[in-house]
Amino acid sequence: MSTRVARILTTIFVLAVVLLPIYWLVSTSLKSNREITQEGTLYPHVPTFDNYVRLFTEKQFGSYLTNSLVVTFFSVAIALVAGAMGAYAIARFRLPLAMEGKVGLFLLTLRIIPPVVILIPVYLLMLSLGLLDSWLGLIATYTAFNVTFCVWMMESFFREIPVDLEEAAMVDGDSRFGAFRRITLPLAAPGLAATAIFAVLVTFNEFLFALALTATPRAMTMPRGTATLIGRIDTDWASMSAAGVIGALPIVFFALLVQRHLVRGLTMGAVK
Repeated sequence: MSTRVARILTTIFVLAVVLLPIYWLVSTSLKSNREITQEGTLYPHVPTFDNYVRLFTEKQFGSYLTNSLVVTFFSVAIALVAGAMGAYAIARFRLPLAMEGKVGLFLLTLRIIPPVVILIPVYLLMLSLGLLDSWLGLIATYTAFNVTFCVWMMESFFREIPVDLEEAAMVDGDSRFGAFRRITLPLAAPGLAATAIFAVLVTFNEFLFALALTATPRAMTMPRGTATLIGRIDTDWASMSAAGVIGALPIVFFALLVQRHLVRGLTMGAVK
């Protein structure tokens, strides 16, 4: 077998592995529940968009999607702002007791703790603050998780930017914060984009805290709301597939929006 043929076969295999789940999700969303559960067809014989219409007219999916978008936007935005300033401080200022490397490790440790370990303390905290089943409770929870990840990830990006650029701006009369905002932050845009997309992915798809902290459609996020389609007797597979297709669209749109910065951001912090 020639190298060219092996390369083509490998490409076809990889594409099949990647695209088959997407095809199956989209095709299932266009079938009826009878066709899914009883006929098991490979493609929709009679394509229908009734599943998408039923999501918004009978299942309150519009509220779930709105809640996910609002909670994700504010929690990621706040975490990026706080994380960028925290990472800049760690990268630029000398910390006491040589804690520069330890701070990053400590933040990483906080991020990799399994969420189920702190689920009950977070629930009791939100209960005492009266923030259960609300946007604010979810935003506060997700921001706390995202900010540690943002600091840890952004620190390496800021270290890659020469300090001389900021010092030149300050010699010209700019303040420290002004140099950070006008010089350093624009240069760190690829790092911000890479950090943002990882934070959006984690937040938009988060299920455990949404399950514990929300109980009604006014605050349920999309993963939590989609789980309500699983009944005690049967499951609305067609509507769940349609929900999966719709839920993937914001992430795809956001990835396309920041793709110009994403590739550079993924490698920027690794180049020494």
